[in-house]
Amino acid sequence: MTRSVLALARGEWTARRALHLEKVESLVEPHRARRSAGISHPVHDFLFTYYNFKPAQLRRWHPGYGVALHQGAEYAEYSGYRVDDHGCATVDTSVLERRRHTVEFVADLLNRTSARPAVLGCFGLHEWAMVYRGGEDAIRHQSVPLRLGSAGTDAVVESLPLKCTHYDAFRFFTPDAAPKNALPLARDTQIDHEQPGCLHAGMDLYKWSFKLLPLVDSDLVMRAFEHALLARELDMRASPYDLSAYGYTPIAIETPGGRAEYVRRQQELAERATPLRAALIEQCRALLDR
Repeated sequence: MTRSVLALARGEWTARRALHLEKVESLVEPHRARRSAGISHPVHDFLFTYYNFKPAQLRRWHPGYGVALHQGAEYAEYSGYRVDDHGCATVDTSVLERRRHTVEFVADLLNRTSARPAVLGCFGLHEWAMVYRGGEDAIRHQSVPLRLGSAGTDAVVESLPLKCTHYDAFRFFTPDAAPKNALPLARDTQIDHEQPGCLHAGMDLYKWSFKLLPLVDSDLVMRAFEHALLARELDMRASPYDLSAYGYTPIAIETPGGRAEYVRRQQELAERATPLRAALIEQCRALLDR
C-alpha cells in the first residue's frame, strides 16, 4: 500500500506539542518533586517503576507514523525520525519494518481481549495473593501497614476464590497462593486469558501504547496513562494495605459491601478502557495495512 502522509504546519504541531507538555507536567510533576525529595509513593510510583517509561520520555511529543512535521528539523536528533531536504520530519519507514512483529502481537492480543466477555468479581485479590503466607519479605510496600495484619490478610485469601486472568499479576503470587488460582497462568498462554474486565489489562494499554512509540501518537499514550492512574488507584484501594495516610479510603473487599463497590468500579473502568483499546487496535491495523 502506498504510504499517505498528513502534513502539519509548524504552528499547528507546535501548538499540539505545547498542550501535550502541559498535560504531562500536571501529571508527572508531583512524582518528580517526590523523587527529588527522596519520598516514595506506594500508589503512583508504580507507573514510573514497573512500567519503566521515564517522565522525560513521556514529555516528548510524537505525531505518529505517517504525519509530516513542516520545519521539524529538531526531530532529526530523535531516534526513529528522518528529516528530508525540505525540513519535514517523519517517522522513518524502517521503524515500522523493524517493529512489525510487535505491532502484530499487540494487535492480536488486544483483538482477542476485546472479543471475550468481561469477567468481573476478582475483587482485586491479586494484591492479597502477593503477600499470602509470605512473611515480611512478601510485603511490597514496607512503609505501609497491612490493614488486617498478616493473619487477617491470609484469612481473606482463604475465604474467597482467586480468579486472576492476568499473568503479570499472577507471576507475583506467593508460592502458597499460586496453586489457589482458578487458572494456571503462564507467559506463553497469556494471550489466551486476557479479558476486558481485568483492571491490569486496562492499565497495560499504557504499556502497549508507549512500546509502539513513535509509531503511535502521544495523545493516545496520554489517554492510556490517565486511565492507568485511575486503575492503579482502585487497585491499591482494594489492596490489603492501609493507605489512609496517603488520602485513600479502603475498599474493604473482605465485606459484601466492599466487594459490591469493587465490582461497580471495575465495571466503570472496563467501560472506560473499551474505546482506548479500540483506538490502539485501529492504529495497529492502520500500521499493518501500510
